[in-house]
Amino acid sequence: MKKNKLVALIIAVIAIMAMLWTVLNEPGIKGLKGNLKETAFIRNEQNTGPVIRIYAVSVDQENWIDIEQYGNYMPHNKYGTTRVYFFLSNKSYTGKLELAGSNIEEEYKQGCIALYEKNGMSQSSLVKYPFRD
Repeated sequence: MKKNKLVALIIAVIAIMAMLWTVLNEPGIKGLKGNLKETAFIRNEQNTGPVIRIYAVSVDQENWIDIEQYGNYMPHNKYGTTRVYFFLSNKSYTGKLELAGSNIEEEYKQGCIALYEKNGMSQSSLVKYPFRD
């Protein structure tokens, strides 16, 4: 009887350790290359309807895979919208965002290298150079 309890305890401890290992080794924003840093954030104060989150992020290089992955890691609510504007860190970029209009000031639009958006139906898109003709 004691042997069965000991075996069950060992199996439980191994299972818990495996779960902790999995949780602690999940990839995240810090694992991405390109030195991505959030420079601005704004969110609407609507807590009963769709939540709109808008971010400005500086990045060292145009690594599209990491840029898209960064957008995927950002918080998102069902029926809400999350937008992330990416700027090269060696160029001028915005530190101020607006909820209305195109969200960033006119002078910074040409420096925007990517726009990641996840809409209310959780469909994501990445547009490279969204303000260039």
